[in-house]
Amino acid sequence: MKPFPLAISILLASVLIARAGEEPNPKPDPARDKAAYERAAAGAWQEVFSDPCTGDWRERWFLDGEVGTVETAPEGMTLTAGQEFKNDAHHMVLWTKQSFEGDLRIEYEYTRIDDETRCVNILYIQATGSGKGPHARDISQWNELRKVPAMATYFDHMHAYHISYAAFPNSGENRVSYIRGRRYLPESKGLKGTELAPDYQPEGFFAQGVPHHITVIKKDRDIFMRVENSERTGYFHFSNPRLPAITDGRVGLRHMFTRSARYRNFRISKLQDKIPAGEPATTVP
Repeated sequence: MKPFPLAISILLASVLIARAGEEPNPKPDPARDKAAYERAAAGAWQEVFSDPCTGDWRERWFLDGEVGTVETAPEGMTLTAGQEFKNDAHHMVLWTKQSFEGDLRIEYEYTRIDDETRCVNILYIQATGSGKGPHARDISQWNELRKVPAMATYFDHMHAYHISYAAFPNSGENRVSYIRGRRYLPESKGLKGTELAPDYQPEGFFAQGVPHHITVIKKDRDIFMRVENSERTGYFHFSNPRLPAITDGRVGLRHMFTRSARYRNFRISKLQDKIPAGEPATTVP
């Protein structure tokens, strides 16, 4: 067998070294995740969307599903999915009318109302349609196809990042929940291969009736998350080194059947290279 030419040998060696330095299944590391979040939060952020969640929700949002309800009050915006477990018509997704490009910071106050032991809440980040068949890139063009907002309609036909959380009652003896990330691969094989490592199982978050301040930063191919309540703060980091990047789209809030929660002060900011004169930047604490 003839040896590889020198240039190819050098290239192969570089690839092997790079792969050796990767961590294929990274483990949660609180100190590392906090430092990564703080690095991502640095820079000039400009607010591009703001909703106190106390007025007419239809001004800024549109709804997938005909069973779930959205109600606003001085305390915030309550999303209540239908109560029939395993009935796909009882899911709901609330989408921003606005679409967002580039690196984003999403923050809001979340208070769980239900005490369900099943199903999750999901934050969708920069969702667009696959562009195949009726699933136009602009998801508002096929809202009619999501009157029954089955989960598969989304992961089979959308590009989006997905953060699922608040999965268990997290009260009494059960103080463990999970936080999980995905990058959907539309027109593919369902959820297979969409996972973003690592999985987290934090304790002491998302108990019923406890307000949580949630901040999620999507920056390039990484997602950074901070969750804070009156007792503790947690940091989480998901990386997407191999799947296609996501650069723009809408933000959505999914409640699976049986789930309900209240939201307040929902804000989205965009990372700016340079803030125009007269428009203040903000920082993340």
